[in-house]
Parts: sequence; structure tokens; C-alpha cells
Amino acid sequence: MASAGMQIFAFILALLGLFGAMVSTLLPNWKVSADLGSNIITAISQMQGLWMDCTWYSTGMFSCTLKYSVLSLPAYLQTARTSMVLSCVLAALGLCLASLGLKCTRWGGGVQAKRHTAIAGGVFLIVAGFLCLVPASWFTSEVIASFLDSSVPESNKYEPGGAVYVAFVSAGFLFVAGAIFCTSCTGKQRGPQNCPPNKQQQCCSASQPTDNKAEYSLQDYV
Repeated sequence: MASAGMQIFAFILALLGLFGAMVSTLLPNWKVSADLGSNIITAISQMQGLWMDCTWYSTGMFSCTLKYSVLSLPAYLQTARTSMVLSCVLAALGLCLASLGLKCTRWGGGVQAKRHTAIAGGVFLIVAGFLCLVPASWFTSEVIASFLDSSVPESNKYEPGGAVYVAFVSAGFLFVAGAIFCTSCTGKQRGPQNCPPNKQQQCCSASQPTDNKAEYSLQDYV
């Protein structure tokens, strides 16, 4: 059974995973223009994200264009938008539930309630990590397939950007944190007296002094 320290470590990982998922969702560099052939001497860098496309000029100017039309976007981009938003929401809910299930806190009810809350928070975090991993993997696959396609001109080829790597790392953090919370309350419960194993006989004998005396007094009368 994981200790309270492991739960705190998992809580920090979940917090970092949530922050990374939110940052990667908003970053515009899910894919960046590849420096191939004649592109090396060009002075323009193009980036595309889930919500906007940005261009970096050699003069230091930086301009972005929002993607207003949802239906005109490809399927993998629509899926990435939806999955990343759901991942952030579920990660936030899982983090709230996990905070109630921490062993080192007093809120969240009794021991049994904390166990159920911690497991529920872990499940939310694992699902959030899965929803963060799927769009990052699909987006990377589409970018690599387009990059290797010989029919695509070199000026239109892109590489995976930093936001994709942030999404992968965040998904890993959420998976690990969720697994720790799910396994943190699977240990066996002790008896109601909470006696150490080597002193259970002493505790049991100490809990029944009155009954023994009553039994002896009844035998004397018989």
C-alpha cells in the first residue's frame, strides 16, 4: 500500500500534468514548418496549433490567425480540440477528488470515504491522461505521414512542435498519478483494536477482564 508520501508525490504529478495539458492545448506550435531545401534560406517560420496559426517574420513581427470555422478543420484537428478540452476538465475533477482522498488531510470523511474518493480521483486522472495521449499521437501521425508524402511540396511540410511533446509528457504524468491513487488504498484493513500483530493476544486479554472475573465469581457460587 502506498504511503501518504507517495500520494503527495502523485498529487504533484497530477498538478503538473494538468498544467501541461492546459499549456499544450493553448500553444500554437503543435506543428512547425520544416527547414528543408530552400526553406533554410527563408526568413519566415510558420506554426499551426489547435486554435490558431502563427507566422514569425525575420523582422521580429509575430502574427496569428484564429481558426473560426470548425467544420472546415480536418477530423484529427477537431478530435484533438475536443479530447484536450475534456482531458483538462477531467484532470481538474480528478485533482479535486484526489485532494479529498489524501491520507495527510482531515477533510474528505472517514478512512473508507477517503479510499473511495482517492480511487475515483485516480480513475479520472487515468482517463484524462488517455484523452491527452490520443490527440497527441494522432496529430503526430498525421504530421509525419504528410512529411513523408512525396507529393507534398517541401514548402508545405511540417514537423511536430513543442506542444505535442508537452502533451505526451503531461499524459505520462497523469497516468502515473492516477495509477498511484488507484493503488494507494488497496491494502488490508486491520482489526478494530489496531493492535500490532505481536501484541494482539495482550490486547484481546486486556479487553475482557470483566468477563473473566464474572465467570470466576459464578463458578464460586456453583
